[in-house]
Amino acid sequence: MAQLTIGKLADATGVGIETIRYYERCHVLPTPERTSAGYRVYGLENVRQLKFVKEAQSLGFTLKEIRELLELSASPEADCATVNKIARAKIAQIDGKLALLSKIKQNLEVLAEYCPGNEQPLQDCSIINHLYGD
Repeated sequence: MAQLTIGKLADATGVGIETIRYYERCHVLPTPERTSAGYRVYGLENVRQLKFVKEAQSLGFTLKEIRELLELSASPEADCATVNKIARAKIAQIDGKLALLSKIKQNLEVLAEYCPGNEQPLQDCSIINHLYGD
């Protein structure tokens, strides 16, 4: 099995060294073996795991959810239905965030519409006044 230092693992995955250490502390990644000199040693499976983590993050999964997905992927009893349920829950969560962002955008558009948008003093700015609750 290939043995990689933490620096080589970082280079191979595009993940920073401190981030790798953080993932270990959070138990997203397993604690690596160490050499007799105390250096962390990683294998190709760790490269796969880190790529998994990065891809899962790009889909909006939290580290807790990613840890759960990694545990499921290592479990011989797990099935696709369980993973699909997690993905659908994430989709519902994203839909909720999109609705909230849409509402925020609408409110900001109204504020921007009523703001004079010129060189009048800030006391006439509807956006600043709204933020102060005036």
